[in-house]
Amino acid sequence: MSRPTSRPPAALADHAADQLAFIRDTMVRAGRFTAVSGAGTIGAGVVGMIATLLSPYMANQWQWLGLWLTAATVAMSIAVFMIARKAMRSGQSLRAGPGRTFALAFAPPLIAGGFLTAALAAHGAWSLLPGTWLVCYGAAVVSGGAFSVRTVPVFGAVLLVLGALAFLLPAFAQVWLLGAGFGAAHLLFGYFIARYHGG
Repeated sequence: MSRPTSRPPAALADHAADQLAFIRDTMVRAGRFTAVSGAGTIGAGVVGMIATLLSPYMANQWQWLGLWLTAATVAMSIAVFMIARKAMRSGQSLRAGPGRTFALAFAPPLIAGGFLTAALAAHGAWSLLPGTWLVCYGAAVVSGGAFSVRTVPVFGAVLLVLGALAFLLPAFAQVWLLGAGFGAAHLLFGYFIARYHGG
């Protein structure tokens, strides 16, 4: 009667290592991206407030569009730099795990907003731009925030509400909704994130 062959110790060790790697990768993917920067959000809010105050002085709609696109570029650069800095400090990766998931969820609504901006500007539908920006950016924050701390998707929901209001209100009131969303809301939620979620 032949004895059952036992699994070689080396094979058992390899199997255990594979299982541990799988568990570790699963836990990383299921984690929260906590490197959203309160300081970066505040910096973006300051840029948004400046753009709001400068808006009435633009000579035409194209200058107004250029102002807000410049403000968006500067604000996004500040936010990304501060997120990278916070991620480095906390040991989180932006290229894998929750950081990658956050970015993949955040990006599509912003890309859609870029295409819609080009189409609406080409057709002279200026009054639709504030609502479009707030709604698309709010959707990005809600989507990405699903993989971050709870404050982030709440922030996105506020932006969505402001965007919906922008579609309902006359054009002269919309710039103040832009200021409320891209300025005041960023300052408020940025302070909250910095105060309660590590800077």
